[in-house]
Amino acid sequence: MEYSFLDRCFQAIRPATWKRINELLGLRAREEERIKPAVIRTDTTVVETNIHWPTDSSLLQDTWRVASRLLKRGRQIAPETCPHRFHDRKTKRLHLFITRYAKSPSKKRQRQVKRAYRALIRRVEWIVEIAAFFCRWAPLCGNVELDAVVVELKGFLPSMKKVVAQSRRAKLKGETVPAAERVFSIFEPHTELIKRGRRQKPVEFGHAVLLCQTGEKFITDYEAFAKRPADCQLTERVIDRHEKLFGEKPKVLAADKGFCPDGEKYAELTERIETLAIPRRMRDFADKVLAVWQMFRAGIEGTISGLKRAFRLARCYYRGFKRFQAALGLGVFAHNLVVLAKQGMT
Repeated sequence: MEYSFLDRCFQAIRPATWKRINELLGLRAREEERIKPAVIRTDTTVVETNIHWPTDSSLLQDTWRVASRLLKRGRQIAPETCPHRFHDRKTKRLHLFITRYAKSPSKKRQRQVKRAYRALIRRVEWIVEIAAFFCRWAPLCGNVELDAVVVELKGFLPSMKKVVAQSRRAKLKGETVPAAERVFSIFEPHTELIKRGRRQKPVEFGHAVLLCQTGEKFITDYEAFAKRPADCQLTERVIDRHEKLFGEKPKVLAADKGFCPDGEKYAELTERIETLAIPRRMRDFADKVLAVWQMFRAGIEGTISGLKRAFRLARCYYRGFKRFQAALGLGVFAHNLVVLAKQGMT
């Protein structure tokens, strides 16, 4: 049995299956009285996707080299489908020139960089058009190997077109392209740019992840978001999902200030559970009871650190958002097994 076989087996397990496995494990642990889900804490973090730092020139270079490689493979199978020549070295030189002099203070260099961008965008637009033409006409040959190349190329085409469009807007038209309208990798187009105000890492590329945990460090619930919602929108969802899983609302929910909803919703949630240990303003930290629950809440930070260091959730090395969710489910399941093993549960 090889690692690649185990890897394919893992990819065959759906994210919903991992979630159900973790739910059943949590229910069994409660029956065995190994966990007490009446008191929970919650927090969000970011799991990065496996991409390089996305500059416009690097994305254009990725688009060129992937399209060129697949078109050359198609030409080897059926030469009539792609009679063009591809000058890979010229395109790579343009990319390296931009990378070297993009931050130069010289106005002359900046004009040269803009000309290089214009040439690079024009070349990439040309090869993307050829790739689209290839995908339309290559299936008419009736070759199975050629069809496989077409399927792979079609998967990249939407991201390639978006890379060209955003580069033209940003570098030639001088527009500020919002992050929501950008693609940060043609290999992981689902990647989202996230800013959490961290000094050491102000910008992260990945997905926001919600975690809910008991005092025994058992993770009862988790979720990965394709688009990051505000933390204050997740508080009610945490309570509802906990009630659906365990049949009762938590007595105590501890979270940081970001999870505090607006005034009306805060009052509504306070009536639903006994203790909503979420500070609304800085002077709330002076309250002795709330301070105790905030110390309890801080315990989830260590769990997040352990998930990233010990269970490889700092960065997901699988492609696609579904596999991203599955990898998160596997990491949480492994963490929960370790927690229960330390308590002597078999």
